Amino acid sequence: MIRCLIIDDKPLAIDVLKNYISKVPFLALTFSTTNPLEALNKVIEGGIDLVFLDIQMPELSGLQFMKIVKGKCRVILTTAYSEYAFEGFENDAVDYLLKPVSFERFFKAAEKALFLLKGQSDQEKAEPRPASMQKEINHIFVKTEYKLVRINLADVLYVEAMQNYVVIYTGTEKITSLQTMKKTEEQLPPAQFLRIHKSFIIAINKINSIERNRIHIGSKIITLGEVYREAFYNAIENN
Repeated sequence: MIRCLIIDDKPLAIDVLKNYISKVPFLALTFSTTNPLEALNKVIEGGIDLVFLDIQMPELSGLQFMKIVKGKCRVILTTAYSEYAFEGFENDAVDYLLKPVSFERFFKAAEKALFLLKGQSDQEKAEPRPASMQKEINHIFVKTEYKLVRINLADVLYVEAMQNYVVIYTGTEKITSLQTMKKTEEQLPPAQFLRIHKSFIIAINKINSIERNRIHIGSKIITLGEVYREAFYNAIENN
């Protein structure tokens, strides 16, 4: 059961979300308020898994709220303004719901939250195991503009950082994701992928050749960053 909190400066908007939450069996409303500072205290106290958060509010904006509570709960943004979507995803919003929100769209966002929270819970419960016994990861989900996209790791050639987003290159396409390079690196299994430059992560089994600290992958040539060289060559020797 996902424990939810609603924050919106409009009581009618809160009533809509209350109604939607009551129809979803894995959601439970813990608290709702028009006061973001009151909600902030509730989140800090603990016991909240998911916040449905309006962006434009007096005293504390939704984006400011997200930055303060980062890591303490998941957030689904609800707003009438689409221009905040990119910044919302940069702050790890689960989803971005434009008002008026339909129940169908609300339910899809709730399912995303369930998927992410279940994965987080499973990871926290798992005990460390030898690398040889760990479950093999064959895919990841990454954030694009309005959805999570599944990517099969066997298809990935390399990942490139581009300012505030990343581009994942496969043999047939490139996927632009709104998440950070750090987040992407954390998702990728280190036995299969290596950071070789501040702007590049590569698939080890996709390397064609290495020449004078230049790595050839398909038609791409990537220069091996100096600070990553020792770790890279050690990994290649043990692969």
